[in-house]
Amino acid sequence: MKPDIETRNDLKEIMTEFYAVALCDEEIGRHFVDLDLAAHIPVTVDFWEKALFARPVYFGNILAVHQAFHEKEPMTPRHFARWIEIFTGVVDKLFAGERAEDAKLRARMIADTLDQRLNADAAFTQLGNYLQPS
Repeated sequence: MKPDIETRNDLKEIMTEFYAVALCDEEIGRHFVDLDLAAHIPVTVDFWEKALFARPVYFGNILAVHQAFHEKEPMTPRHFARWIEIFTGVVDKLFAGERAEDAKLRARMIADTLDQRLNADAAFTQLGNYLQPS
């Protein structure tokens, strides 16, 4: 039986495996090419430690970080969906339990929120096209 996510090291294992997979992924790998993983992984571990363990270790702005990536190369809804596929696959491969399920749920909510915020103009434009009188 797989263990549940319990420690910071568990989160580091998830993020290390996630980036090992994501960097090689045809759909989203290009978003991570210039990323300094040695610097980035500890920050993502801080983020998840705060999200899952309620420890005050992450003080960044996740939206601002992703806005900078989005400006370099737009992240589409499909990119966020693929991110979720990889993330949940990694969690399922390594862990099982209540906290693992919580991590996957939070990841979906975060990806959905980032997608909505970053792609709001495109979604509004698409909606506006449907609302135009014929």
